[in-house]
Amino acid sequence: MTTTVQRLSQLNFASLSPAGGLFPSPIAWEDQAFYFLMLDRFSDGRENGYKDNEGNLVRSGTTPPYSAAGAENTVKTEADAARWREAGVKYVGGTLKGLESKIGYLKRLGVTALWISPIFKQVRFRETYHGYGIQNFLEVEPHFGTREDLQEVVRTAHANGIYVILDIILNHAGNVFSYSGEQDRPWTGEMYPVEGFNDKNGNPTIPFAKPDPQNPPDYDGALFPVELQQPDTFTRKGYIKNWDYDPEFREGDFFDLKDIDHGYGSADDYLVSPALRHLCEAYKYWIAYADIDGFRIDTVKHMDMGATRYFVSVIREFAQSIGKENFFLLGEITGGRKRAYETLELTGLSAALGIDDIPDKLEYLVKGYRNPNDYFSLFRNSELVNKGSHIWFRNKVVTSFDDHDQVRKGNQKARFCADAHASKVALNVLALNALTLGIPCIYYGSEQCFDGRGGSDRYIRESMFGGEFGAFRTRGLHFFDEDHPVYRELAKILEIRRQNIVLRRGRQYLRSISSPDDGVRFSLPEMVGGQIRSLVPWSRIFNGKEVLLAINTDYDQPRTAWVTVDNELHWAGDGLKCLYSTDAAQIGQSVTVEARNGKAVLITVPAAGFVIFE
Repeated sequence: MTTTVQRLSQLNFASLSPAGGLFPSPIAWEDQAFYFLMLDRFSDGRENGYKDNEGNLVRSGTTPPYSAAGAENTVKTEADAARWREAGVKYVGGTLKGLESKIGYLKRLGVTALWISPIFKQVRFRETYHGYGIQNFLEVEPHFGTREDLQEVVRTAHANGIYVILDIILNHAGNVFSYSGEQDRPWTGEMYPVEGFNDKNGNPTIPFAKPDPQNPPDYDGALFPVELQQPDTFTRKGYIKNWDYDPEFREGDFFDLKDIDHGYGSADDYLVSPALRHLCEAYKYWIAYADIDGFRIDTVKHMDMGATRYFVSVIREFAQSIGKENFFLLGEITGGRKRAYETLELTGLSAALGIDDIPDKLEYLVKGYRNPNDYFSLFRNSELVNKGSHIWFRNKVVTSFDDHDQVRKGNQKARFCADAHASKVALNVLALNALTLGIPCIYYGSEQCFDGRGGSDRYIRESMFGGEFGAFRTRGLHFFDEDHPVYRELAKILEIRRQNIVLRRGRQYLRSISSPDDGVRFSLPEMVGGQIRSLVPWSRIFNGKEVLLAINTDYDQPRTAWVTVDNELHWAGDGLKCLYSTDAAQIGQSVTVEARNGKAVLITVPAAGFVIFE
């Protein structure tokens, strides 16, 4: 039975730990394969014809699986299309119980770490289905379920070998108060007067003052825990207009979300505010209560370095005190690679997310419109990191190509598969992401080739379970198809990665190639005339072992080339065996190492295909 928790003083951490003990942290997070989902858009548990967590076919659901015949069933008329579009900015109906029923789907795909969008209670008068408008830091959003449902998700995930990362917010709360007069309130550096905390209807009827302990405000209004109901919890300086001007981007409100005052000072001499201390206690509670394995921290760029460092220190110490020695703290750090690296070094975050142009170069290399070295050199900038090139990026960056914001694409959001014929190389981009340096993260629906596009975020946040806002412009059809060719082949690739430490922790080298009728003149693959239709090979090397991988950016023709391999690790006449190919007939075949450009092998990669040799 869920009980109402209004105050931090009500929490009893000693009583929270599960009877069987907490789930231990992994030794190395770079060994994991992440999957990020937006809870409201993932599953409501009512699907029919999918496999349950034990692999049994479910026939008791009400939502049938998608088939090509159902494509775009919501856009037959303009009225239907408008209804579908409007549904995309509201709660669609995904729940924690629905997610719990799909842990088997994720496990069979090869997912070992699950990143869930924020689950905390939202303001009542906004459809903040995305979870970033928090009204109560100690409660689960009722649309999603209960605290007990969260416990069950984590328990089931752990039983299936999957870690759970919660998306959390420190920078701001939801739209929990109104400025006086609600005029235009842009950041100027000055503090604005406040009319009151907002009630459940969005009206500022609750006094903007420390509450009377005997008469707390409506539980659906103001901000909870009660300790945060203080005027000095907030900066109160209006909304950000210039997202690159400091201190505006640190002090301003995130649109109508209200900025929280964390304190002030340098990273080394930071004076921590009571509000930040209270948030630390709230998030410690979720670790102990639900056995969480890590946090993804939203909008780190907009926080003081000292605030981030304090939070990281407090949470890491708490997690270690209860047996989670390697609790994962992933920061969303926008503003370029240099800022991301400096933030990691100063704050102690485990890893960075959203580093500059990795998603762009991942996507367009695979599509044939970026030089491969532009992507691979992102992992070798020793001048930036002042360390061996492979060391920092191996476990300090979470890489992806699709996400729920797509900031890099401005006002025309689009998933990878939105481009014509891009689904032909969807497996390639997933493979490149999974088998190059960094901790790979799959955005939900990518394994089903979701193709969302449009002028706002809604179009890249399609529903997996159907509902009113299903993927491919559908309604009432689900997408948990384990026979989908991309899902099926990605599962094979992730299993090879799981079994092979070279592919998880090895150094990385983009390899030079030569045409099959030459074999003398070698160079890195690069664009010609604004595009590249070629093999793109790379090696991972670990402890004297090399694995050679290659994609083909030619959608229509197989490509053959001589590919350089490590001169010291191979002898002429050695063989490399094909572990995986999108052409199943290739698997098990061998190629012979020859003395060319040091050492090289002649390999063929199928059209729009991918191969692994060792």
